[in-house]
Amino acid sequence: MRKNVAALFSGLVFGFGLAVSHMVEPAKVLAFLDVAGQWDPSLLLVMLGAVVLTSIAFRLISRRPKPLLAPKFFLPTRSELDRPLILGAAIFGAGWGLAGYCPGPGIAALGLGTWEAPVFVSALAAGSLTYRWLFERRSRNSRHAAEPR
Repeated sequence: MRKNVAALFSGLVFGFGLAVSHMVEPAKVLAFLDVAGQWDPSLLLVMLGAVVLTSIAFRLISRRPKPLLAPKFFLPTRSELDRPLILGAAIFGAGWGLAGYCPGPGIAALGLGTWEAPVFVSALAAGSLTYRWLFERRSRNSRHAAEPR
């Protein structure tokens, strides 16, 4: 229960921050991505602020023996750049550039009452489910092929 309350609170703070910084507005994001036109650097300042705050908080929190609401820290163990990571980043970037939303701001923008946000979130869910269906099917097929007959 405490984890759910913490997750809800974190999500609300994140969404509020996105709204205050206007990052839930696709035109603002697209103006940032338009480096050859009328570039708007404000998203860069938002990102810089997030990176600085996260860097400080991460150093402070990592000194603790464990998180407040979990038995241990769950940190990434892989650091190599592989094909799925690069392909996923390219697809993410293309979607961000086309829609002006990435997942967090897209979900936060649902509260704005525009037609674009629900379309984006629906497409996001459809893409995620399609990937899951394809990945699980491929994983199932490779397990069955490896089983002795």
